[in-house]
Formats: sequence, structure tokens, C-alpha cells
Amino acid sequence: MSQYLISRGKKMDLARPLLMGVLNVTPDSFSDGGRYVSVSEAVRACLKMIDDGADMIDIGGEATGPGSREVSLAEELKRVIPVVEQLRLKTDAWISVDTWKAQVARLAVKAGADMINDVTALRGDVEMAKVIAELGVPVVLMYSKDPVPRTTLDEKVYVNVVDTVMNFLRERLEYASRFGIAMEKCVLDPGMGAFISMDPKYSLQILKRLKEIVSLGRPVLVGASRKSFIGKVLGLPVGERLEGGLACLAHALMGGAAIIRTHDVKESARFMKMYLAINQS
Repeated sequence: MSQYLISRGKKMDLARPLLMGVLNVTPDSFSDGGRYVSVSEAVRACLKMIDDGADMIDIGGEATGPGSREVSLAEELKRVIPVVEQLRLKTDAWISVDTWKAQVARLAVKAGADMINDVTALRGDVEMAKVIAELGVPVVLMYSKDPVPRTTLDEKVYVNVVDTVMNFLRERLEYASRFGIAMEKCVLDPGMGAFISMDPKYSLQILKRLKEIVSLGRPVLVGASRKSFIGKVLGLPVGERLEGGLACLAHALMGGAAIIRTHDVKESARFMKMYLAINQS
């Protein structure tokens, strides 16, 4: 596997696990929806996450969790592009944009984004694969039980969840390749929480068997932070899932995850630093 992600000449070293901070400029995201009502507040929050240890920031302008609603292209652009533009002026840190819309991807990269994070794995917009190939930036392909951007509260049942996820990701890699997206540009995300099933056991199994997904040969991103399966296991609301998230972080690191997507950057960065120090001693 390549030791780098490359975007328009910029290299992101994958020799160690990377930390991706989450910034949602949305009113209805399950964790931080409505917190950042201005561009300046959003940019300050991003810069704080970078100071706290984030290697990259994932900016989203449309929630995709259960109960969320689709926003218009114009509204998503209004939310996302000014934040990307202003953040790019203040940092060289990698900027990822969480979108399934091709036009948002195109304009976000023009504004300075380095990577696109597509929760539909190129299924949501028929133009997305072509645009990603044209832009030449890395793309995150995420498993979801639902073929549309909004996920549901279904308790999907799997015979073998890891086999299902791996087969899906293989097919998505093949699809990307047909459009000219280079394999070294693809990052894989097995999905977590409601994107897998509202039955928490399947998210737990993915973490336990993550090495199998890593064996596909592409960097794997894990985004367990504050997800519903942690809440179900611990019986805790969104704001009290830090310790559960750190337990998931430990298993993700042991399983070979290349990127950890988290809302709790400072705590996760400290945890990772200690984990790596022990592992490398």
C-alpha cells in the first residue's frame, strides 16, 4: 500500500495513523449540529482542532444520519465553500469535504479542499466518479446499508457483516477504476452505527475484524466517534460517549486503521500519542 495520499502535488504521510476532526456546518447533525452558525466560528473551531492534534478536517454541509433532511445544492454550497476558502487561507492542513454531490466536490476542491468524503461511495450522484477522476483528488468510499444519502433506523441483519462490507468495497473500487480514479486515490470506510445497522453487534464485529478490511490494500478510515452503537452498548446519550469512542479508537488502531475520524480531537490525539508510544517502545 502507498505510504502517501497525494492531492494536487501535496502529500499526506500514512506512515502513522492520522486524525481527522469533524466539523459539521449543519443545523441537524446528530452530534454538533447548529453549533457553528457563522463562517468565522466554523473556521475557529477547525483551527482549534488542528492545534489539538488533527491532521485533517472533514467539513460537512448536509447531515446524512437518521431523521436528517436533504438540503439543496445552493444551500450546501453556501454552508461549505466559504468555510473551505477561509480555512485554506489560514492553514496547510488537509481539508476533506463530506458530500455526495458532484458540484459541491468540484467547487470545494476549487476553494482549496484536498479530499472528498462520499458516504454513498459514488452512488448518490451519477456525476461524482467522473468529477473525482477529473479533479485527481483522493476520495473516501464508505459502506452504507442504504443506497441513498440518508441512512435509516433499520436493524439490518447480516449473515457475515465483514464479508458484506468487503464485497461492497471491492465493487466500489472496481466502479471507481472504470471511471479513471486511481486506486492510490481511494480510502475505504466500513461505515459505523446506523450506516451498518441499528443493531450494535455489527459495528462491534467490524472493529474486531478490521484487519480483514485493511487486507483490501487501501487505507481504511474508521469513524466510530459518538455513534449510536456506542450509545446502545453503554446506555449513554451522544454527549457522554467519549470513553466508548476511545475504546473503539484502540481497536481501530490495533486493526490497522490509517485515519481516525473523530469529534473529540484533543482526547483522541492524546490517546493515540500514548498508544503509539507504547506500541513503538
